Amino acid sequence: MNDETNALDDRRKRLRFHAWHRGTREMDLVLGRFVDAHITALSDEEISSLEALMEAPDPELYLWIAGTADVPTNFDSPLFRKIVAFHKDGPK
Repeated sequence: MNDETNALDDRRKRLRFHAWHRGTREMDLVLGRFVDAHITALSDEEISSLEALMEAPDPELYLWIAGTADVPTNFDSPLFRKIVAFHKDGPK
């Protein structure tokens, strides 16, 4: 393995941990389940998008995913829509 692959694996490990340790149980379940199901298939760009999304506060992020609040344009990405679909339609 090269350094670039190791760095990507480290990012995936950090994201998995962060997804399951958000601070609110609801977001742990929402993001943790998504990350467990998709982390190995995410591209570098999607991982960057997920890292940025993880910086959003749990209450706001939950409302965006639930569809009860408008998603700011900087978070309304293909990855965000993939997370919403995962929870709306079930794992695929």
